[in-house]
Amino acid sequence: MKTKALLFGLLLTFIVMPSFCQNNELLQAGNWKAFLRLNDSIQLPFNFLVKTVNDKNVLIITNGMEEIIIDELISTKDSVFFKMPVFDSEFRCKNNGTFWTGVWINHARKDKNKIPFHANRIFTNEEPIKAQALISGKWEVDFSPGLADSSKAIGEFRQEGSGLSGTFLTETGDYRYLAGRVKGTTMYLSCFDGAHAYFFCSKLLPDHTLSGDFYSGAHGHEKWTAKRNEKFELRNPDSLTYLKKGFDKIDFKFKNTEGKEVSLSDDKFKNKVVIVQIMGSWCPNCMDETKYLTDVYEKDKVKGLEIVALAFEKPVDPERAKQNVLRLKKRFNANYEFLLTGKSGNIEASEALPMLNAVMAFPTTIYIDKKGRIRKIYTGFNGPGTLSHYETFKEQNELFLQKLLAE
Repeated sequence: MKTKALLFGLLLTFIVMPSFCQNNELLQAGNWKAFLRLNDSIQLPFNFLVKTVNDKNVLIITNGMEEIIIDELISTKDSVFFKMPVFDSEFRCKNNGTFWTGVWINHARKDKNKIPFHANRIFTNEEPIKAQALISGKWEVDFSPGLADSSKAIGEFRQEGSGLSGTFLTETGDYRYLAGRVKGTTMYLSCFDGAHAYFFCSKLLPDHTLSGDFYSGAHGHEKWTAKRNEKFELRNPDSLTYLKKGFDKIDFKFKNTEGKEVSLSDDKFKNKVVIVQIMGSWCPNCMDETKYLTDVYEKDKVKGLEIVALAFEKPVDPERAKQNVLRLKKRFNANYEFLLTGKSGNIEASEALPMLNAVMAFPTTIYIDKKGRIRKIYTGFNGPGTLSHYETFKEQNELFLQKLLAE
């Protein structure tokens, strides 16, 4: 009973303390190799670095081309607790110096939200792996081929020796930064960002197509196939979400993080170009878009731009939902308006905005001109993990926004 009480006290401290206590001597600095056990046969790998910054330990996860800095961390005599930035998830681990074992808990999920975790210190370089397949290029992808819920995607992969990186672009967003390797004729790609734990494996077949499996955390699994197709394109994201017949504008009324009701009819938005961001703090694509929109807002607010985010959060508890949104705002220094809808999911978002045909993706972004007319509704967000696709989007969106602001 004393052990349980002590553990509860530690966990409670982790949740409520504004500053995090650390025992720097017991937390081993250096490189670590970590694994999440998604099921009995699949372990998702990722690397992280423990280092000291300003007398404080930080943990840096390398997620493909992305570095995720974790500074909400507690280390005790034999334990390590840390929260992922932005997302409502955390690790609880035992630490013997060179080996951590514990669990990753994703609070955004109601079921299968705890995944076993372990990590080892890396003392030697990994042996090189020989690749027999060449995967680089653009692929036309089918997820769940032949099934009623099948969907299309674009696979963009870059291979250097046996090293592999890239992502999948879909009509609701991209799979962000994926990294892995090619071993013989089998490819492996994975991503862990604190919200999603993705693992892809596939074999290059004699007909030069790919066939494999995709695992999402402990809850999701589907087959996927791919063929090379440089000309394949997804549907235009501007065409998927639109106003229903009989509607000519969008409107809503929700409270912001200070408890004040906000509506598009408020003086703040009159004669302004307004971007409405339908999002959730649990959504990695929304995180990428929030970072992008924060930069846009700081640059163009003096020209008459306003942005308002409608947050559809997972927690039922309003206070926890608010704290999740505030963490996102703080992480990116996002100074535009965030409203708490008290709702979650595509269905409730569609009900909250009945003038739209559907909310099929988080984020969905609505562009409104100075006269209150909707000029564009953009479904999904393909962010910086898509490289040239993201750069093209930014260039085109900048031209579009400047045109609206000049009208």
